[in-house]
Amino acid sequence: MPSTQALTESEIQTFHRDGFVLRKALFNPQEVALMNGMIENNPAIREAIYSRKDASGASTELALWFTLGDDVFGAAARCERIVDSIESVLGGPASFYHSKLTLKRPRVGGAWEWHQDFGYWYKHGYLYPDLASVFIAVDASTRENGCLQVLRGSHRIGRIDHGTVGGQTGADMETVELAMRRLEHVHVEMQPGDALFFHCNTLHASGRNESERSRNIFLSCYSRADNPPAKTGPSISHTTITKLADEEVARYTGKSTEPAQRDYYKPDFATR
Repeated sequence: MPSTQALTESEIQTFHRDGFVLRKALFNPQEVALMNGMIENNPAIREAIYSRKDASGASTELALWFTLGDDVFGAAARCERIVDSIESVLGGPASFYHSKLTLKRPRVGGAWEWHQDFGYWYKHGYLYPDLASVFIAVDASTRENGCLQVLRGSHRIGRIDHGTVGGQTGADMETVELAMRRLEHVHVEMQPGDALFFHCNTLHASGRNESERSRNIFLSCYSRADNPPAKTGPSISHTTITKLADEEVARYTGKSTEPAQRDYYKPDFATR
């Protein structure tokens, strides 16, 4: 039986119509506190952080990994409420692709330029856009601190050409501007524990952090199991998922300072 916290049929229909769906309070305050504890106290995560510059030169920090670890982030990525939801929108069993933290420091955290995830994921050998992500707010995510922005229904456009924008991969802005004239531009404000599920072709971006508060986000990305990448490499993964009961996420108390059993990925060109 699917998790009782998984997306409902109505929410699945919203995902397919809009390219995204927001579920409020998917993770409880205790679970969110465990995630924040990892970000603040875990030495392996601190060492793994690298930065990407936006078009203006401001930097957003990331930590990225392609293996499921034995900690609260690994538990969240494979818990039933997440995996059952992802499988319901992908239409079949899912494999784990990767997880990451995106960290926008107060007043200095940079923007993410408009892009589609499949705009560069397809270069890893994914033939079909049968991929989706879940974006979990660890801090409150507001317009002031650079919340996610999406174009409703943009996943139906198909893959757009992408190029380099600052230190990031960005979508062709002529096409983005045309889409913005026709589609609703949504600022997805979220409270800690809220989760946004979105399609890999959904156009999304986020602004700079102009606030006095951090904007920390945990994301996990998945492919349908019958859509493996044709290429191999350190930034490519297609991992079978052993689902974890939802209540297991909260049992990772006390592991915030212990390195998880995973390798973090840091591109050679990354700057700290």
